Amino acid sequence: MLNNSHQNNLKILNDPVYGFISLPHKILLDIIDHPYFQRLRRIKQLGLSHLVYPGALHTRFNHAIGCAHLMAQAISTLRFLGHEITKEESKGVILAILLHDIGHGPFSHTLEHSIVSGIRHEDVSVLFMKQLNKEFKGELDLAIEIFLDKYPKRFLHQLVSSQLDMDRLDYLKRDSFYSGVSEGVVSSERIIKMFDVVDDALVVKQKGIYSVEKFIVARRLMYWQVYLHKTVLSAEFLLMKILDRAKEVALKDKGLFATAAMKRFLFENIDAKKMEDPVLLDSFSKLDDMDIFVCIKEWINCSDKVLSELSYMLVNRNLLKVKQKKTPFTEDEIVLYKDKYHNKHNFTNQELDYFIFQDSMTNNAYNSKKDEIKILFKDGSLKDIAEASDNFNIQSLSNPVKKYYLFHPELVL
Repeated sequence: MLNNSHQNNLKILNDPVYGFISLPHKILLDIIDHPYFQRLRRIKQLGLSHLVYPGALHTRFNHAIGCAHLMAQAISTLRFLGHEITKEESKGVILAILLHDIGHGPFSHTLEHSIVSGIRHEDVSVLFMKQLNKEFKGELDLAIEIFLDKYPKRFLHQLVSSQLDMDRLDYLKRDSFYSGVSEGVVSSERIIKMFDVVDDALVVKQKGIYSVEKFIVARRLMYWQVYLHKTVLSAEFLLMKILDRAKEVALKDKGLFATAAMKRFLFENIDAKKMEDPVLLDSFSKLDDMDIFVCIKEWINCSDKVLSELSYMLVNRNLLKVKQKKTPFTEDEIVLYKDKYHNKHNFTNQELDYFIFQDSMTNNAYNSKKDEIKILFKDGSLKDIAEASDNFNIQSLSNPVKKYYLFHPELVL
């Protein structure tokens, strides 16, 4: 995709979503060529969603470059309107969005709390940015300031992280493209063309209101149909249970198979403080989807029956069945399922927790309390999108919806 050279100049990339795109600063290509960034080629954007939508095999690498492309468009739009964005600010904000996901672990969000505990992928991204900043002799200073919302021009941070940022504009369109779920299609280019800045805050012009409405509705639909699809959740929770069990087994069996990159994260409890160690961070940079799946394939042959069974189920897509409702499942309901499965397998109650459990998910397409999307009217007034819209659905989508899920093996009748 990219040609390595001692002198990275402007290059043209062929993106399946946007067509031919270019990146306007030399350092962007240097960063992309770095092993930390190349790892993103080996991390799927949608975790295990391809078990439901076979085409959803795109990666964090694709997404990050798409975000950088949209950021360049946003900068061009705002400059055209007379807002000053210097060359250094342009470079900084594009670097910030290019690297916003560099801290993701294998299978993206799926293993965020299984491989490393007590630290978000955004925090790991900052650790990677700081390490890269050392290697590139301070060229990422401004990018880090913008990413952490410490730069005076706050609208630049909003372009990186807000309810209408380049991240969301890209992943909705890209995930829709690869999954084939057309409800996620949004007009990212039109929304960007409607951007403006008022009092150092990113806003959308009045004539872009319908595009923003479509964006919010699309986000809601994509969460229920793709990100929180019950079978996707089944696969991803199964993967988390496998890692939980593997860690438990590893404490007793130091001979449990693990790839070289996986060993330290399996046999040690890694927390936020430990991740600050550059040596450990470098180890994390070598960990990807392939390590996890190679381990799981091998764990099918493990002497631990629970780990073996869970691994076999995932590799062969014999996923947990899912029941869902708006209220929590009672303990009696869970015990009933455990009793049925216990009759077929001689697992202890603690072991049955790996196969039969409940969890909940919340879908909040638009949260005005967290961060508003402001609409700029022709008279200069500003209104929150939920207030400005005459679409009742937008106001209702501001209310979070919570669903409860009970997971259980197919053998439970």
